[in-house]
Amino acid sequence: MLKLPMYLSKDTTNLEKLSRKNNNRWLRILRYWYVRIVRLQDSPKAIARGVACGVFAGSFPFFGLQMIIGVVLAVLLRGNKIAAAAGTWISNPLTYVPIFAFNYQVGCLFLSARSSGNKVALETVSDIANMAKEKAAILCLGSAVVGFILAIIAYFITIKLITRWRNSRQFKRNRNLQHFSFKNNDLEFLENKTKHQD
Repeated sequence: MLKLPMYLSKDTTNLEKLSRKNNNRWLRILRYWYVRIVRLQDSPKAIARGVACGVFAGSFPFFGLQMIIGVVLAVLLRGNKIAAAAGTWISNPLTYVPIFAFNYQVGCLFLSARSSGNKVALETVSDIANMAKEKAAILCLGSAVVGFILAIIAYFITIKLITRWRNSRQFKRNRNLQHFSFKNNDLEFLENKTKHQD
């Protein structure tokens, strides 16, 4: 008997399993990057500066250059370069359209007087080039504003997450050391007790 692939079968439980599997995959990826960033061996402020640089660079529509720009900014601002590279993934194939559409709208708000009612007849190549320059300027301005705001937010969230992570790990370490020292004290007490009994 011919067995259909899971996504083609009429059984909805298989489709739900496939959907949950894809959702779990994205959660695993997000958790991986979260753990990777908080485990970096640098000061929380340097890691946060790196993430902020990456988020700022990731807000621009310079595909292929975002990571390079983020790392260069991190070097200039003494941020963590790995965190900057990870921060650029704020814009990825799933978020390109919503982020850049929002950035364009923000740019239009700042340049509303110039871009509100421009109906241009595109008759020549220079008209098309001028319109493209104007749209690119609007998008870059909106990207700079949104990127700056997101970078500030990312900076403070990253500091909070890293300090919380490190404090919880330190607390667990201290608790384990205390537990271990209690066991050693109990062993010494028992050894001393058996010596005195002999």
